[in-house]
Amino acid sequence: MSAWCNSDIVLGIRTVNAHDGTTRRAGDPGYGRGTSIVIAIDGAVETRGIKMILRGALGQKGITGLETAIVLIAFVVVASVFAFTILSAGVFSSEANKQTIHAGLKETRTGLRQHGSAFAFAGFEGSTQAVFKIVFIVSNSLAGEPVDLTAPYSTDDSGTDPDVVSGSTAATIVSYADENQRFSDLPWSMTFIGSNNGDTLLEDGEKVEITVWLMDRSTTIAVGSNSSISFMDQSTANGGGVGGINSTDALIVKSTRFVIELTPQLGSPLTIQRAVPPGLRNVMNLN
Repeated sequence: MSAWCNSDIVLGIRTVNAHDGTTRRAGDPGYGRGTSIVIAIDGAVETRGIKMILRGALGQKGITGLETAIVLIAFVVVASVFAFTILSAGVFSSEANKQTIHAGLKETRTGLRQHGSAFAFAGFEGSTQAVFKIVFIVSNSLAGEPVDLTAPYSTDDSGTDPDVVSGSTAATIVSYADENQRFSDLPWSMTFIGSNNGDTLLEDGEKVEITVWLMDRSTTIAVGSNSSISFMDQSTANGGGVGGINSTDALIVKSTRFVIELTPQLGSPLTIQRAVPPGLRNVMNLN
């Protein structure tokens, strides 16, 4: 026992050959091809060491339970991270699609819809008869969001119409185009028809009559008389509008095809396509 206690403790791993009983240590030729593995904690006197012998079949291979657990844990972790990434991407995509759908519905629900017919009114510029305004009725489509119809002009059937509204901040734009010309921001006025709450927002159940002004109207002269209408001089100082037909533009006469577009601040525009009848009258139904 004294030899054991005074000696250094050495951990050794040897293999025992099944045929001749010889032993080999790690690093010796043929190490690892034995039938038995001897794990020994030896002292100076080897015979007094502690020996643990694990016997197995020749050439047996395998992995330990610890290695298996590590592989399984790694697999579970990778699978969990991958699943979390996929689920996160799916949730984000679904939320983005939801927002897009709601935005599209809002755009659709803030549109305008025309009611009934559109009418053209004609007068005389000098002695030439021409269209000077177009009138139609609109409502809120699909009972959607209110549409701001604060008009830049008004009418009072006095002097020259239309009359500019001082300080107006119109959010809705009216444009006009035919085969000869295009006006991107025409003067327009509006009047509520039927029940309304008194503001300038077109809401569910309300209707508004829109008047698009192409030329000035001299209200002191009968509409069927010469010079009852005039070109817009691009100044509101003496009444009338800005942005319509002036002396260098073409008059809107019989058989003229045109497009009017009413574009609110939010939502899709309302497009009206019509043609002036072959014979001009003071009031013409364009449907």
